[in-house]
Amino acid sequence: MADTENFKKLAAGLSMEERQNLLEKLKSQSQLSGEPLYREEKAAVPVADMASEYSGLPWYYRLWFFFLSFFKAKAPAEIYADYQVAGLGQAIEERSPGLYDYQKDLLLPAFYRQVERLKTAIRFFYSTLDMSVNQDRGAFFSFLGSLEMPDVHKRLEAETDPGLIVKQHPDTPEMELRQIAFKAMDEGLSLITENYRNAMYSAARSLNCLKGLSSFLFDRLMMAFGFHAPANGQACSAAVVRELLVSLNNILVSLRVVPPMPLLESLFVFTLQERTGESGFDMNRELRLLLAKAEESLEVVREFNKQVPLAWIIRCSTRNMSFSPREISGGEDWFVVYRDYWKRRIESLFADYMRDRRRQDLLNSFRYFLKGTSLKILGNTVSESNPDGLPIKGSFGLSFLLTFYSAVFMAHINKLLRPVLIDGEFQKKENRVEFTESYNNLIKLEDDIKKFEREISPTGDYGRRYAQVRQDISPLPVKRRKIQIVLDEAERDAARILDQARAASRSMVNILDGILGRDSRGKYDSLSNLAKLAGKGNQFMTGLDETIQQFQRVLSLLDDIDAMENGR
Repeated sequence: MADTENFKKLAAGLSMEERQNLLEKLKSQSQLSGEPLYREEKAAVPVADMASEYSGLPWYYRLWFFFLSFFKAKAPAEIYADYQVAGLGQAIEERSPGLYDYQKDLLLPAFYRQVERLKTAIRFFYSTLDMSVNQDRGAFFSFLGSLEMPDVHKRLEAETDPGLIVKQHPDTPEMELRQIAFKAMDEGLSLITENYRNAMYSAARSLNCLKGLSSFLFDRLMMAFGFHAPANGQACSAAVVRELLVSLNNILVSLRVVPPMPLLESLFVFTLQERTGESGFDMNRELRLLLAKAEESLEVVREFNKQVPLAWIIRCSTRNMSFSPREISGGEDWFVVYRDYWKRRIESLFADYMRDRRRQDLLNSFRYFLKGTSLKILGNTVSESNPDGLPIKGSFGLSFLLTFYSAVFMAHINKLLRPVLIDGEFQKKENRVEFTESYNNLIKLEDDIKKFEREISPTGDYGRRYAQVRQDISPLPVKRRKIQIVLDEAERDAARILDQARAASRSMVNILDGILGRDSRGKYDSLSNLAKLAGKGNQFMTGLDETIQQFQRVLSLLDDIDAMENGR
């Protein structure tokens, strides 16, 4: 659920009560007209069959067209069709002068201006959709479902909560716990009534129509126009752009009704995701502004449909009075998207829950190993006290090493390793080189981590760049890529420090095993002056043995931390 994580700050952070309150505020503040965006007019009803229509005329009309056929060298039914087309063309001219010349099949400057105005207005929804539903359809439909089906949403949230499930089934294996959650999900989804389904489908359909209109190829349509001197403006042959006109007509017919307010709230909340961290951010004010823009945009759509009888123009252009626009499909898959989201959500929640439980188990292990010292959490990283910190993989491991350095390494281990470094007489030169290198890496471990901590601070390179990118006004996908680049660089630095600490700890285990005569491979030998260093008591030798165990424990804990962070 990587994408869904991006929506936790605002969308998932709003309680059911807050969501409903926002919906009521939007309804009370809305000036949005309930008038249909597209209304079928009587004159726009297509002729089912022109031949049948002609046959149904009174005999004297048919006689008249029969006589005309001698002069025009056309079949009477064709002449009748020409009269119908001419009549419709005149109706277009009377209704919207300067829009279409039916005799020349020419779209005129007024048509161009109408399309240009529609394109500009509907751009609002293109941006809104791009910043909301296009980023995570599942999370979006979940939020919409919380408004349209509040009781279903509440039950799904409550009965798939890992914490509550584990509390009710404390000794149940993890796999069975997940199965309990999925069963609860299926039972919750079974509560979706026909009314709920209709409401969600209506919203999903409106969403699909808005997407179709906002992404329509307006530029391609407008590029077909050129300056036409007789029309004193931009004009274009309707035949050249006929397919585009039919496509646009189909979309407009499909978007008959105003999008429901729950859909608009969902769009607005998701649109505002990335702005919640801005200083002076006012949720209510921003929602009102977005609602006002939506009202303006939809009013332009309504006016376009009133001023531009597109179906009539297409009938005239094609000389096909039976032409009728077809509604576009879309929205039928809302339930599949909704259900899949809850499946992913359950998996994500259980992964988070198990990771948090393993994290707590690790913290409990740390307390004993770190001599009761509390873990030193790296500054400016994500934590309970700082949810806006940098989410850097490896930061928990570095926090452990930083605490280990002061509580265990410098306080105990170094007192045994330093005499070996200074006075130890290694039988093999390469063992001395490896010991010195590993010792130096461990000694500067704190400095390396502190330097990294400065780099991720608000004034450091990573921290400063991270903050700048989060305030960037780039499109959301670009913004996320930039953020990930910063995090990837920081994580590589963290991994380098962790790998170095692992390598040094592993070397110390091997070298100290050799000093105590436990290396069966013969690569690591003991010290020539071990007896002198050990003195008369066993304290030194016992201390080396405990140091080996401590380094082994460090390696084991680092592996556990890595598995926890990677969900293994």
